[in-house]
Amino acid sequence: MSDRYDAVVIGTGQAGPGLATRATKEGGRVAVVERHLVGGTGVNVGCTPTKALVGSARAIHMARRGDEFGFDIGAEPVVDMARVKERMEAIAQASNDGLNKMFDQNDAIELVRGHAKIDGPNRVVVGDRVLDTERIFVNVGARPRIPDLPGVNAIDYLTSSSILELDEVPDHLIIIGGSYVGLEFAQIHRRLGAQVTVIEQGPRLISREDPDVSHAIREMLEGEGVEFRLNAECIGFTRVDDDQPGSHPDRRKGRIGVDVDCADGSPQIVGSHLLLAVGRIPNTDDLGLDTVGVDTDEHGYITVDDQLRTSVDGIWAVGDCNGEGAFTHTSYNDHEILVANLFDEDPRRVSDRILCYGLFTDPPLGRVGMTESQARDSGRNVLIAKRPMKSVSRAIEMSETAGFMKFLVDADTHELLGGAIFGLNGDEVIHLIADVMYAKAPYTTISRAVHIHPTVSELVPTTLQNLEPLD
Repeated sequence: MSDRYDAVVIGTGQAGPGLATRATKEGGRVAVVERHLVGGTGVNVGCTPTKALVGSARAIHMARRGDEFGFDIGAEPVVDMARVKERMEAIAQASNDGLNKMFDQNDAIELVRGHAKIDGPNRVVVGDRVLDTERIFVNVGARPRIPDLPGVNAIDYLTSSSILELDEVPDHLIIIGGSYVGLEFAQIHRRLGAQVTVIEQGPRLISREDPDVSHAIREMLEGEGVEFRLNAECIGFTRVDDDQPGSHPDRRKGRIGVDVDCADGSPQIVGSHLLLAVGRIPNTDDLGLDTVGVDTDEHGYITVDDQLRTSVDGIWAVGDCNGEGAFTHTSYNDHEILVANLFDEDPRRVSDRILCYGLFTDPPLGRVGMTESQARDSGRNVLIAKRPMKSVSRAIEMSETAGFMKFLVDADTHELLGGAIFGLNGDEVIHLIADVMYAKAPYTTISRAVHIHPTVSELVPTTLQNLEPLD
C-alpha cells in the first residue's frame, strides 16, 4: 500500500523546511523524511553548536585578558566543560524544537521518521512505507570524511560531530587538517585550556585562501598557543599505552600517537584526543540513486543544472549533497532558487550566486568573490587595496588589532571582484562588498559613501580610495 503526496523532501537541513512549507502554501501535501535529528547539520552538529562554543571560548579568553582591559578576576578562569556543553546544547535544542513545532503545526506536512531510498522517479520507500509523489527533493547533506591513513581503524578518533559530545577539556587535542573546521576547533579548545597541535599535509593553512590570509591566521593562533606541523606528507596513527596511575579506562582518554614526516619537529606527536577534520562527503551512497539513473560525480555529489534539476525529471537536489556550496547560506539559497523556479515563474540560477563564506575564529575571516590569486590568474587589469586592522580606530579601541582588510577591483570596469576581511567584525563587514557586487555597481558606490565613526565599516571606503595596480 502506498501514500500519495505532491512532494517528498528527503532531509530536514537548511533547504528542506522552507521547501516543504512553500509547497504546502501552493496547496500541496508534503512528506518530509528524516532519519536522525530535525534541522540537519547546521542546527545540530554544525553552525549553531560550534558558534555557541566559539562564544563560550571567547568569554573565557576575554576573562584571561582582564589586566589588559583594567580589571583582575584574581585567578585563572576555571572552565566547567559540562556547563559549556550544556549551554551549547540548549542553544541547538531551541532551534531543533522550533523546527519540530513548525512541522507539527502544519497539517499539510507529515514528518516521516526513517531512512529513505528512491525506488523510482516518483517513489520513495521508508521502511515498509511507500511514498508516491510528483516531486522529490533530495536534501541529505554531508558527513565528515574519514581519511584512509595507516592505523586510523585501530584508534579512537573524533569528528566535527562527535567532538561536540565531550564533557571535559582535552589534555592535548591533536587535529588532522588545517582548514576551516580544524582551525575553529583548535582555537575553541585552546581557549578552553587544552594543549592543541594542528597537523596539515600542505605547506600552509587553509590553502584555498591567499598566502597573506593563511599567514595572518596562523600568526594569530600561534599567539594564543596553538602549535602547527605543516608539510606532514606521511601521517599514521598508533595507540600508546597509558600505564600512568589513575588512567581512565575509557579508550578515548588513552594516548594516541600520530606519526608525521616533516622537515621540522619530532616524528611522533602524542595526545589525549584526536580530531579528524579533513573535509566532508555527501550522504548519497545509500539513497538508491543508481537504480533510477540520478547522476553523481566522482566524489558522490549529485549533479545538478543551474536550477538544481538532476538528470532525472521530477528529482531535484539541494544543499550540501549537490556540491554547489556546502554552506548553510548556500543551502538556504538553493531552496530560494528552487521555489522561485517552481512556483514564482522567476528563473533564478545557481550561477548568479557570488561565493561568500566565513571562518569563525575570533577574530573571524569574511570572504567574498575572487581571491587575489584568482584575480591575478583571470587576465584582468586588477587593482588592489589593503589596510591592516591596527590602522582601524574601532579595532584599536577594542584591543583587537589582528588581521587586515583587502579588496580587489577591475581597473577597466570599476567592478568589485572580491574581498577578504580578517579581523574584528570581518564576517559582518564583508557584506558591504557582497551587496555592491550583487548590485553590479562600481566600487565608487562604497568609496564615496559616508560611514559611521568609529566602526570597522568606515575604513572600507577609505581603503578603496587607495587602490594600486596588482603586481
